[in-house]
Amino acid sequence: MAAISHPAPYTAGERSASSTSHLWLRNRKWDLLFITFSVIVVPLPYLAYLFGRDVLGISDDVARNVVNGFVAIAVGGPHMMSTFLRTGLDDSFTRRYPMLIRSSIIIPIIVISLAFLNLTLLLTVFFFWASLHVLHQITYIVELYNHKEQKFVRRSSAVSLWARLIDYAVILTCLFPIAAYKISQGQFEIGTNDLGRVIPDFFEQTWFFVVMSSIFFAAFSAYVIKSIREYRHGILNVPKTLFMGFTIAVAFFTPMMENLDTAFQGLNTWHSFQYLALTFYIIKIRQEYGNLKQEAPLVSRFSGRSKDSRGLYLLSTIMLGGSAVIFGLVYVIAGIVKPGIDPNAHFDTAYYTAILSFLWIHYFHDHFLFTDFESLDKAYQS
Repeated sequence: MAAISHPAPYTAGERSASSTSHLWLRNRKWDLLFITFSVIVVPLPYLAYLFGRDVLGISDDVARNVVNGFVAIAVGGPHMMSTFLRTGLDDSFTRRYPMLIRSSIIIPIIVISLAFLNLTLLLTVFFFWASLHVLHQITYIVELYNHKEQKFVRRSSAVSLWARLIDYAVILTCLFPIAAYKISQGQFEIGTNDLGRVIPDFFEQTWFFVVMSSIFFAAFSAYVIKSIREYRHGILNVPKTLFMGFTIAVAFFTPMMENLDTAFQGLNTWHSFQYLALTFYIIKIRQEYGNLKQEAPLVSRFSGRSKDSRGLYLLSTIMLGGSAVIFGLVYVIAGIVKPGIDPNAHFDTAYYTAILSFLWIHYFHDHFLFTDFESLDKAYQS
């Protein structure tokens, strides 16, 4: 990639034409394919679920679980495990955050305990943490765009404290108006689990929906006004705005679906697709410009010399074997501990234990990884 210098402030006529091509995180084709237009995967899990249920005549629960399982194996699981390519399998990370690595063992203990004692509570915590994690990743991608714009492309940019606050406000609230409505109506269910049983009655009222909706629409209005002003001044970050536009729309409408379990699998698929692309790109940057071979030899071996990331995807998928082992053990134990357990509850207990034990560690580690806004810098400086 050609070097990108720190230019003097652009004139009004130069800003858009001179800098838009450099605002992409990698390049226009890569950003659109892996970050923004990959939004086309969002409806696929739900359409597959409807096809299985309404066309093939598969029972609702079976269709739902088949879709869940496929998403977990094809993209959700590899995205979850790919985190460890940058944390647990990277000596530089383990030296920097030794207590983070050691304390991670607490998470599977909590997950297994809740899976047997109160699966509904486990899923409630999972849903809200998952929502925050997805939104955190969105803000991270937005900040990667902001960081590149401000440091490498143009100093006369629109990246200010108020601009950031408005972006964060609309991102962090776009998922919740419809979800808040369902909670206020006592209709918040994930699969066969009614999360309303563990949500305080205080929130199952109309005021909750009104407040969350008001906050979102206030933030959205401010975002629209800000974007129009940036466009008129020729400093609109087109790649970032395009990404945020699709994100806000998808996150807002997804909770409207009747089957929230599968609906959120669509959002999870897009989220995972973005995550894998970013993670593998960051690893490739370290391989080319850093010391990946010395600090993460196994990752370096699977990364290879090629520009594609098939080896990294393979390693992430292989690591899913740990979840498969936990699923089998918990499934057997659940049948012994709870004789006559309902088949759906039996599957859900084993499935969510196997997935959440690693998924929550993935969330935990990403709270640190998502503060590294300089992870792409070496590619810009080359």
